[in-house]
Amino acid sequence: MMKISTKGRYALRMLLDIARQGEGAVVSLKEISARQDISVKYQEQIVAKLSKAGYLQSVRGVQGGYRLTKSPAEYAIGDILRTIEGSLAPIACLEDEANPCHRCQNCDTLWFWQGLDKVISAYVDQFTLADFLN
Repeated sequence: MMKISTKGRYALRMLLDIARQGEGAVVSLKEISARQDISVKYQEQIVAKLSKAGYLQSVRGVQGGYRLTKSPAEYAIGDILRTIEGSLAPIACLEDEANPCHRCQNCDTLWFWQGLDKVISAYVDQFTLADFLN
């Protein structure tokens, strides 16, 4: 069963929290923690992935923290979730470009799973952080 982990849900909440502070705002993990009830320690794990993927920029110093690298409209929810969760495919054989299953040529249910995969992707990819701000 495809399930979005707490890391995926918290990543979305963290990015949205930063976006709500206004364009270019630098927000500390401590501030996010107070508003979102997510431990700073747990946020550090998530921020590392988001920074590496180019979603956040670290700002050092007393007034340091993190800021978005793009406008909220440029953050597709599907991309954020895939960055944190990996594939959103409903079954393992659809996680990679090439289907590794030895039965894929004769699978009577593959079409169904491929359809579900397309629906999931279309849904999460149609939204951006900006949609949550409005």
